[in-house]
Amino acid sequence: MPRHSFIQMSKLPNVKGRISYITSHARQENLYATYRTADSTFWSNLARESQQEFQRSGTEGKCIEARELIIALPEIYTQYEPQQVLTDFTEEFRRRYGVECVSALHHNKRKTNYHIHLIFSERRLLPEPDVKVASRSVFFDETGKRVRTKKEITGEDGQIRKGCTVIKKGEVYESHLFTTKDTRFKGEPFLREIKEVYTELINCHISDPEQHLKVFDKNSVYLPAKKIGKNNPKEDEIKADNAARQEWNRTADMALLSGYFRSKDFRSQADRDTRKGEPVYQKQGLAAGSVPQYRKQG
Repeated sequence: MPRHSFIQMSKLPNVKGRISYITSHARQENLYATYRTADSTFWSNLARESQQEFQRSGTEGKCIEARELIIALPEIYTQYEPQQVLTDFTEEFRRRYGVECVSALHHNKRKTNYHIHLIFSERRLLPEPDVKVASRSVFFDETGKRVRTKKEITGEDGQIRKGCTVIKKGEVYESHLFTTKDTRFKGEPFLREIKEVYTELINCHISDPEQHLKVFDKNSVYLPAKKIGKNNPKEDEIKADNAARQEWNRTADMALLSGYFRSKDFRSQADRDTRKGEPVYQKQGLAAGSVPQYRKQG
């Protein structure tokens, strides 16, 4: 069975708290390097504007302030200088997508999982702040949603209800430091693409082709292992399930080697994407000369 890369994406409703957690030596036993492309002010402003916009929209659920990738690295990467590895992986993302990032390079407690946390913004700073000045009085209800008339925020006693806001003519009622969210980060094509990008980058520093990683094909005969999160109450259950999956994968290996599965049972990814009506993306690949030679730790 080929070795597969592990790259996972999650949504962040509290980006400042998450940044503090992954970059804190006090809270991480095995923290080897951190890297930022923007300062704390950027992330504070991003969180505030995201929450303000979410409140104005009246949408239910949680506000997503940013997103995070977790990128598992093969153990051979522990031989390389951590700061160089982390900088390289983070700048590759920034170069490709043009957004700000914060990252950290960790081992888990048992030092069995060497990995990068990469937090990225879905918004970009505007060249100049977009400031909106009221041409007439503007009214907001208790939830922060804009309403049309003063009557809609007035109580039975004729007074403005508590928590409602009135912006007078000539005052600033809304300002934006950031663009709207880049919607491509929400789509499955983006996650497929970034898995290909980072798997290729990982393999650039593995000299033995037999040890190269591949992106897992969910339509293959193999079953993926499930990740066991920190303090997961179902850890034993997941371990047992993963053991069963490994046994299946070994059986699939033997069947493939013996020719049990017919070749027509395996379709190319391009064929599958076409049948699903999804675009077949051309691999962008790493830029020529963009792969540095990592220094080994002394």
